[in-house]
Amino acid sequence: MNRLKKSSSPERKRQRVSSEPSLTNDERLLYNLIRSKTDIGISAVDMKRDTTLPPSVSSGINKILKALVAKEVIKDVPTIQNKGRKNYMAKEFVPSTEITGGHFYSDGGLDTGLIDALKKVCVQCISNQRVSTCDGCLEWCRRSGVFTTQITEKQIKEILETLILDDEIMQMTSTGYGDFASIPVGKTCYVSKRKGGVKGEKKSVNNTLFPCFSCQRMSLCSPEGAISPETCVYFQKWLDF
Repeated sequence: MNRLKKSSSPERKRQRVSSEPSLTNDERLLYNLIRSKTDIGISAVDMKRDTTLPPSVSSGINKILKALVAKEVIKDVPTIQNKGRKNYMAKEFVPSTEITGGHFYSDGGLDTGLIDALKKVCVQCISNQRVSTCDGCLEWCRRSGVFTTQITEKQIKEILETLILDDEIMQMTSTGYGDFASIPVGKTCYVSKRKGGVKGEKKSVNNTLFPCFSCQRMSLCSPEGAISPETCVYFQKWLDF
């Protein structure tokens, strides 16, 4: 049994080695340079400027790149810094957001269609639910059927921050009451500015708007008296404002 384990290991190693595409010396030199740049990659222009490459490689970079791409050991990635220029990197690396631009860039350009669609769906979610969280908006987007790609929590957070700057929504903290009843106390949530306030929202006290300060019968008002906050029509209207 022990001998079977020992004998099978070299065989697996040989299989892995044999599955790797064979590279010429020049291809190997250029591949090693590209791979050393990890998730940033390197452009063909910068490769030609690299002084460590021998003339045989520098003079035939475009041809070698085509061969490496065909052998599927490298890939080309559009960059946002230089439109029309691509960086090459080893197949195993995921491109850094430094060159791709992040979640809202596609093929080196800003995906305004995706941004506008996410903003629209998030506003719809918050307006319909009156109060929603980042997780709630994310779930709403995923169930909307609008998007063919996977929407992430980070994307939703960035969209919500944009909507706050656009004065479409405002960020609040759940009180646990009224429309906030389904959201844990203290959790960050969002409400639409299009429909005014929500029930359970904490209001800042403004003496010029607070009805009691301008009431001529304030001195006669008491919790158990004929005039009280519980029976006051104006006080109730202020609470519902």
